[in-house]
Amino acid sequence: MTAGPASVSRGDRRAFTLALLLCVAGAGLALYAVTRVWLVEVTQRAAPLPPLSQERKGSELLVWLSPLAVVSLAGAGALIATRGVVRRAIGGLLAVLGVAIAAGAATELGGGGWPALTLLGGAAVAVAGGWTAARGADWPSLGARYERPVASPAVNGPRGTRQAWDALDRGEDPTDD
Repeated sequence: MTAGPASVSRGDRRAFTLALLLCVAGAGLALYAVTRVWLVEVTQRAAPLPPLSQERKGSELLVWLSPLAVVSLAGAGALIATRGVVRRAIGGLLAVLGVAIAAGAATELGGGGWPALTLLGGAAVAVAGGWTAARGADWPSLGARYERPVASPAVNGPRGTRQAWDALDRGEDPTDD
């Protein structure tokens, strides 16, 4: 059941806006944090050579975290464009993505603050997705002006040559169906 513009309450609009912002903020935070240095590997070398250090970003340690965060950002856009059962399904997918991001970051929590922020971002996406899966069907959707109108074949059906010339005589554009 899809809620029309007149039946959408202010609370539903707020809930939708909050879930959307939570999803965007969480995915954005996870995407930013995963591109930071999570680990510095120090390799001791024989004297007189100094130790060799190599910085490792979260996206190098867990290569699948960045794509999950990007898909989560795209999912936030999909929440705007969909409604009903499809929106709830996308919410479920976002919940799974958020849990996967958080679980991946949790495996590297000893590496400092960036994995913790990635975990926080994943948790935010999971909460927004779960909330959307549970309540998203009642939330507002794009208005009818964004949908293609369905015309009856009798009105906008194929015109013959005679009808095209008559339309030109009336000052109308016969190609404008």
